[in-house]
Amino acid sequence: MAEADRPQLYLVTPPEFDLDIFPDRLAAVLDAEEVACVRLALASRDEDRVARAADALREVAHARDVALVIENHVLLVERLGLDGVHLTDGSRNVRKLRKDLGDDAIIGAFCGTTRHEGISAAEAGADYVSFGPVGETPLGDGSRVDLDLFQWWSEMIEVPVVAEGALTAELVAQFGPVTDFFGVGEEIWKAPDAAAALKALLAPLG
Repeated sequence: MAEADRPQLYLVTPPEFDLDIFPDRLAAVLDAEEVACVRLALASRDEDRVARAADALREVAHARDVALVIENHVLLVERLGLDGVHLTDGSRNVRKLRKDLGDDAIIGAFCGTTRHEGISAAEAGADYVSFGPVGETPLGDGSRVDLDLFQWWSEMIEVPVVAEGALTAELVAQFGPVTDFFGVGEEIWKAPDAAAALKALLAPLG
């Protein structure tokens, strides 16, 4: 696949990680592959823990000119010097947050498998729309995003689209021509060497 057509990389942190170890693991991956953005997706509701994680990952990401967005915690974006927010509830709050955070903040919206929700988020001012899962997972209700949705989106909508969720090398080959980003998370963090796992996952892109 030509370099210009190759989808960019969007890394998603695990929902839980050891703050003494993970920043170095992230740094190793960022040094091994070109990454456009990192999403801090901690499941924790502990404000102090989330803030400490954000501080640590911001240093790693920004030292390499990589953007860091946080999942849902809108109020922490400006306070912690982050680049934006990733919303998991579709288009609902995109318009308001664009006004609150300004034009420079990255605002992304996860829209599940729903084309209509994605279009609404794009029209409301989202910088990217994310659909998933593209692969089979026992989590959720078992629904997956069809390749057709990405094909249609790539032809009709200018707002960048992210394919994420249970990715495999086969799915990377399949979705590569019709997505702007691959959102990669658990697929690589479960492996002892995350950078090597990422390289294997992306091998079909050439």
